[in-house]
Amino acid sequence: MSAAEWLTRSVARFAPDKKAPTATPASESPTAAKKSGSAVSSQPQSAGRSTRERLQATLRQKEEALSPRVLRRTLEELKAIVDPQVSEVEGGRRAKGVAGWYSKAALNERRDMWLLMSEQFVADAQKAKAAQAQLAAALGTPDEAVAEVRYRRATVSPRRRLLQRFSAFPEGIRFLVDLRADMLPYLKADKRLQALDVEMEYMFSTWFDVGFLDLRRISWDSPASLIEKLIKYEAVHDIKSWADMKNRLDSDRRCYGFFHPRIPDEPLIFVEVALMNDMASSITPLLDESAEPTDIAKATTAIFYSISNTQAGLRGVSFGDSLIKRVVETLHAEFPRLKTFATLSPVPGFRHWLGKNAAAMLQLLDEKELSLLGRAVGFEPPSAQHFLTAAEQPMALDEKSPVRRILLCCAAHYLGRTTDDGLPQDPVARFHLGNGARVERLNWAGDPSAKGLKQSFGLMVNYLYDLKKLDKHRGLLAQGKVPVSGDIEDLYI
Repeated sequence: MSAAEWLTRSVARFAPDKKAPTATPASESPTAAKKSGSAVSSQPQSAGRSTRERLQATLRQKEEALSPRVLRRTLEELKAIVDPQVSEVEGGRRAKGVAGWYSKAALNERRDMWLLMSEQFVADAQKAKAAQAQLAAALGTPDEAVAEVRYRRATVSPRRRLLQRFSAFPEGIRFLVDLRADMLPYLKADKRLQALDVEMEYMFSTWFDVGFLDLRRISWDSPASLIEKLIKYEAVHDIKSWADMKNRLDSDRRCYGFFHPRIPDEPLIFVEVALMNDMASSITPLLDESAEPTDIAKATTAIFYSISNTQAGLRGVSFGDSLIKRVVETLHAEFPRLKTFATLSPVPGFRHWLGKNAAAMLQLLDEKELSLLGRAVGFEPPSAQHFLTAAEQPMALDEKSPVRRILLCCAAHYLGRTTDDGLPQDPVARFHLGNGARVERLNWAGDPSAKGLKQSFGLMVNYLYDLKKLDKHRGLLAQGKVPVSGDIEDLYI
């Protein structure tokens, strides 16, 4: 820095400015903050100056958590983790120290660390550009393979090495998963974090490959701490009590989870299964604590009625399809009589979709169906709002009600004919159909709970896993055709 620049910056410190530094003290450095436990605002602010600008500054602005001096110290500690002169063990030890600071830092301070990791550990742009030019020149020559390797190496960011060093200490992977979970809600507001997010998703896809995961059965005899995790993370049908939990782990039930060796105390994803004599049409008897268990020696059907991911930080890492495949293999080995593998699933996006598309669906009805609907709702011709109002009390609709029939027809259309870029719009349908299942049956009053009524007017759906047709169904979906049963086709308007 020249003398003129230094004078200009120093004088600016005394000029009145709306962006004067806040009076709230920031942590002196990761290690200092670990001792002091200092904190600032708990909510990250919107995007401001880049870390590059802040590192060159003298004073922090009002919305910034760490002062430039502390930000520089934090960056030095992060760089020390990836110092090529230190061993993996020492790098991991240093990473553990920074992780200790992070655990006590306020959210705004954590955000500054995310920004440093995202903006300051990037690939060398000049080296990447030169390697790209060499690769382009080498295409079609014997040097092409070598040039490609050099290009790949040039585009790998130091950020990846940083993440690897954080994973080196025993709790490191857990720390990184939690860090990403902290960061995810703020990606839309601050695009600068996307580089770090994409890098973490890539690394997690490698570290959490299903080949490294253990499939374990969770039973009533499992440690209480593990069963408590099921209660905490159940995302489909809330577990209301220990009696409810015990019912879900009864003799005619199975619960399986994928576990990672570095996070051995809780499942990353788990599935709850009921062994039955036929395909379930309602969740109510499955959750009935007083119901008699099925004779599993005679069971022919396995119903997957709840699948829950437990780690928000692993968003984008897919292992649900592998979980189902492994569970099917495990169940079939234990119960050779099982012939049918299906789900009893919610339709979480249906009500929202129908609210926007009811008018278009009514336009598909012929005159007779429209007249029947009009007489049922008391308005001819019926409008979309008339139909939706009549559907607000679905449990009161009898089997012959035109409102009920059209609701089922709309649900069949939603599941089988509405796609987004060739994939089903409903998130649960997208998951199961992507695994090779087909839409098998719609179930009226399948979930009469408040949640079920709010999501889908109480409707639930069975997705069938026909083990001999999984590849065929995936092929249809790849062509933009949703595989459905004849019963679903019969409901199309």
